[in-house]
Amino acid sequence: MDPTIRLLRQLVAIDSINPSLVSGAAGEAAIARALVEELRGLGLTVELQEVAPGRPNIVGTLAGRAPGRSLMYCGHLDTVGVSGMTRPFDPVERDGRIYGRGSQDMKSGVAAMIGAARVIAESGGLDSGRLVIACVVDEEHASIGADALVTRWRADGAVVTEPTDLQVAVAHKGFEWVEIETEGRAAHGSRPREGRDAIRLMGRVLGALDALDRDLQSRAPHALLGTASLHASVIAGGHELSSYPDRCHLQMERRTVPGEPPGVAGNEVEAILDRLRRDDSEFRGAHKVTFGRPPHELAASHELPQMLLRTGLTGPNPVGMSFWTDAAVLSGAGIPSILYGPTGAGLHSIEEWVDVPSVLTCRDALASLARDWCR
Repeated sequence: MDPTIRLLRQLVAIDSINPSLVSGAAGEAAIARALVEELRGLGLTVELQEVAPGRPNIVGTLAGRAPGRSLMYCGHLDTVGVSGMTRPFDPVERDGRIYGRGSQDMKSGVAAMIGAARVIAESGGLDSGRLVIACVVDEEHASIGADALVTRWRADGAVVTEPTDLQVAVAHKGFEWVEIETEGRAAHGSRPREGRDAIRLMGRVLGALDALDRDLQSRAPHALLGTASLHASVIAGGHELSSYPDRCHLQMERRTVPGEPPGVAGNEVEAILDRLRRDDSEFRGAHKVTFGRPPHELAASHELPQMLLRTGLTGPNPVGMSFWTDAAVLSGAGIPSILYGPTGAGLHSIEEWVDVPSVLTCRDALASLARDWCR
C-alpha cells in the first residue's frame, strides 16, 4: 500500500472529534502522537505546541541544504461529531474511495502534505529553503490552533490543504455570529393588554433580516465567492402555551466577502433594532456579536498560486471556496496563503469520503511546489 494512503487510513481510524463541539470527545491528543512518530520517522525536526490541555499543534520542519524561501503546509486534526454514522472510524475503501469521519475534512489533506514531505525527504531532501508541516487543532470550532501557530512560526508562503477538488483556491468567505434578544412582558394568555409577545417582536426582526438577506444577495457578486448572505440559525422563546413569552433569543450567522468591513453584521443588526425602536417606542431588543472570522483573498496573479497551477496537477484556474478556513489566520499574520486539497464529498455528513487517486495527485503537486518554491 502506498505510504500516503496507509497514513490516511491510520488517521481516519483515530477518533479526533473536537471536544469544543461534542462534550467529552477525544480531541486531538491521540492523532497528534501518531503524527509525531510519523514525522520523526521521516527525519523532520518536530515540535509540539500545547494550545490547550491535551490539544497540541504538531509542527515538523524539513530544512534544505542552503538558505532559501520557506513554505508551510497546514492542516487541521480535529473533526466534527459522528452522530448518525455507523462506522465512523473504520476507513473502508471501495470503488477508489475511502469512507470515514475526517476522510475528506481533512485527514486526506494532512496525509497528502506529509506524503509530500516523505517524497522530498526520500529523494534527497531540499536543495535550499525550508518546508514546514503544521498540523493544528480546533479548526472546526474557533481555530485556537492556527491562532497559536502564527505566534511562533512564519513562512514565505502557505498552502492549507482543505478539500478543494484539486482546485487552487485563492479566496474564501468569512463569518460573523450575532445573538439577538427581544424583550416582551409575561402575562396570562387571556390578558392581551397586560402581555407583550417577545416571539412576535422577534418576528419583526426576522422580517427585517429576510429583507437584508435579499438585498445582500442582489448586490454585485464577488468574482470568486458570489454574494454575502445571512441566515437565522437557532431560535428559542416562551415557556408554556397559556402565557405571553417575555423573552425570545435568536442566533444568526452572516457570511462575509472580501471588501466588507469588520463588524458589518453587528452594525447591520444594530441598524435594524434602531429602526424598530423608532417605529414602536415600546419595542425592546438588544444584540451582541459573539464571534467572527474575516474573509480571505490572495491575488490570483501572486507567484504562489501561479506556481502551483504550473505543476499541471490542478484545475485550470484559481477559484474561491464558500467555507471559512485557517488560511485567513495565516494571511492575517502576513503569510501569503492559498488552499489546495483532494476531491471528495460528505463534509460534516453521515457519509464522508475522499477519492484515493486525488490524494496522491495532491501529494505530488505539493512535493513539486515545495521544490520549486524553496529556493
